[in-house]
Amino acid sequence: MTGIDPRFLLLFSGVVAILLAGSVAGFFLSRRLAGTGSEATVRNLNDRVKAWWVMVAIFAVAFLAGEAITLVLFALTSFYCLREFITLTPTRPADHRAVATAFYIFIPLQYWLIWIDWLSVFTIAIPVYAFLLLPVLAVLAGETDHFLQRTAKIQWGLMLTVYCISHAPALLILEIPGHEGENALWLFFLITVVQLSDVMQYVFGKLFGRRKVAPKVSPAKTWEGLIGGGASAALIGAGLYWITPFSPLQAAAMALVIVAAGFCGGLVLSAIKRSLGAKDWGTMIEGHGGALDRMDSVTFAAPLFFHLTNYFFVP
Repeated sequence: MTGIDPRFLLLFSGVVAILLAGSVAGFFLSRRLAGTGSEATVRNLNDRVKAWWVMVAIFAVAFLAGEAITLVLFALTSFYCLREFITLTPTRPADHRAVATAFYIFIPLQYWLIWIDWLSVFTIAIPVYAFLLLPVLAVLAGETDHFLQRTAKIQWGLMLTVYCISHAPALLILEIPGHEGENALWLFFLITVVQLSDVMQYVFGKLFGRRKVAPKVSPAKTWEGLIGGGASAALIGAGLYWITPFSPLQAAAMALVIVAAGFCGGLVLSAIKRSLGAKDWGTMIEGHGGALDRMDSVTFAAPLFFHLTNYFFVP
């Protein structure tokens, strides 16, 4: 285990302990509440815990293997998320050149820019160059029917699933004096707060939820769940300040930003699914939808967390 930051071992041990407790609790709840009408809630909770086991195992391998594997992991995540997005928003043959360019040029380019630490181009490659190039590639096919909608779908999908998600591993290239070599811990902070916030919002919503935030968009999201989950995430963030360049108060504030952004991301992507008549983005994760269903909060939270960290803490 030489060369592994002991803080990683402590953090992952804590997460594994929490997941073990969740798995045991889910097992006994499923037995105890059988036939009471609460099976669906318990099943959903158990599905979330199972999804967490898979995600923790993948991220543990990535974090311990180093920056290159982490970038490959997130690049593959972007690929699968974009594939799910494009699958639910069907394109025409005239769009194929633009779609292929999004997949096979801009996904590798975005993550290669992180690898070579070219931050200035990383921040504009997709919102400037891709947004200008993709409509040109589509219009050359000569089909004008629903051109604006078709082009916007590809651009929006690329923005959400590649540009936004890539800001999570982009934390690896930030340089904060006195915190050299700790970047992977900041990525752990982001992912942990996002995912624990989702779980705590679900738990508080089931226990105390009365007032729905947007019942037509996401009936399960309540103000009580948001407030309870947000407060829990802020406390978790403050407790994890020691793996960040933040003070406890700053870590709590960052956690609240992550919660608010993640909640908005979940709502926006739920609205897109509803508009398309779909329940989930895909079926990659058994019982819990696709890759984008798990990354919807990250799409909004990662860019905000990255740029706030870069603005306030990088000289």
